[in-house]
Amino acid sequence: MRTYKSNLKNKLRNGIPLSLIPQIIVVQWLASRPEIIEQYYSTGIYKNISLFFRTLFGWIPFSIGEIIYTLIMVITLRYIFRNWRKIKLHPLSFVRDTLVVLAVFYFTFHLLWGLNYYRQPLYLTLEIEEEASYEEIKDLTNALIAKTNALQIQLTADSTKIVNFPFTRTEVFKKTVANYDQVAKEFPFLKYQRTNLKKSMYSSMSSYLGIGGYLNPFTNEAQVNTKTPLFRFPVVTAHEIGHQVGYSAENETNLIGYIVTQKNEDVYFQYAATAYALAYCLNAIHRTDEATFNRFMKKLNKGVKENYQELQEYHEAYENPLEPIFTSIFNAFLKANNQTDGVKSYSRVVHLLVGYHKKYPL
Repeated sequence: MRTYKSNLKNKLRNGIPLSLIPQIIVVQWLASRPEIIEQYYSTGIYKNISLFFRTLFGWIPFSIGEIIYTLIMVITLRYIFRNWRKIKLHPLSFVRDTLVVLAVFYFTFHLLWGLNYYRQPLYLTLEIEEEASYEEIKDLTNALIAKTNALQIQLTADSTKIVNFPFTRTEVFKKTVANYDQVAKEFPFLKYQRTNLKKSMYSSMSSYLGIGGYLNPFTNEAQVNTKTPLFRFPVVTAHEIGHQVGYSAENETNLIGYIVTQKNEDVYFQYAATAYALAYCLNAIHRTDEATFNRFMKKLNKGVKENYQELQEYHEAYENPLEPIFTSIFNAFLKANNQTDGVKSYSRVVHLLVGYHKKYPL
């Protein structure tokens, strides 16, 4: 009996790594059929999975996912430390065991959330244009400057004053969730049930790595970096919920974060949204034409520039030499998951913003 169990155990250890091959083939086959992903997974299976995990973990005030990640890291390091000699003597066994973990991770990741990377693009759902010309980007930038300046004056009554947000981060969470309910009346695909928003326990580390927030695909918890300036916090929160409702592409969740925040009846949230969209448009212009960028910057109220300076100082305070390495890893991860532009996909939101506002003018 003991020999039988041992043989069965070895067969499993050998078979699970080999399952990576058919898994990858199936995922790539599905990736070429976004209509199947959209109909059966993103708007079907995933909705039930995500609702289950949000119901299971949403009431807990801290992140279960981050605790699990921490335990996995501790257990892994402890195992390597205690078994280092055995690993050196039997490296192939260690590689096999590592592939077992990777195979399980790959399957679980795609089942619980990852297939959303291959769903129907958001621009088709919104029925907007995907690409924008440089002139259209400049036109939207002008409109956003006017809107952002007007909101800044409305909030401060002085074009030179910085906008200070009067909300706690918990209040931002509540107002963002409430606004998803309102936005879902116009865009039903953004319906959000069972809140599962968490303040990240690793906010300082996230800041050093340049992370504003992330979705844990295994617990469906949206972790938000609490070090993020309040000026930017509402859009980041709405962005992470965008991942929870089933959108993986960063440019798409950037647009969702903008739409939800911009449609909030609170003027502070509207200001956060328009300043956010404006920053992306200005960056796009800066990469193309610095003279035009400088001309646009002169139009901005000093108070708006002060908010941008606040954000810049935050990033500078958390600069570290390892961030480019993490960015490179994340870039590779995004490219492996159907985002061919990698980290540049965040900036692709500019084209979606133009398309959105051509259909829904400011």
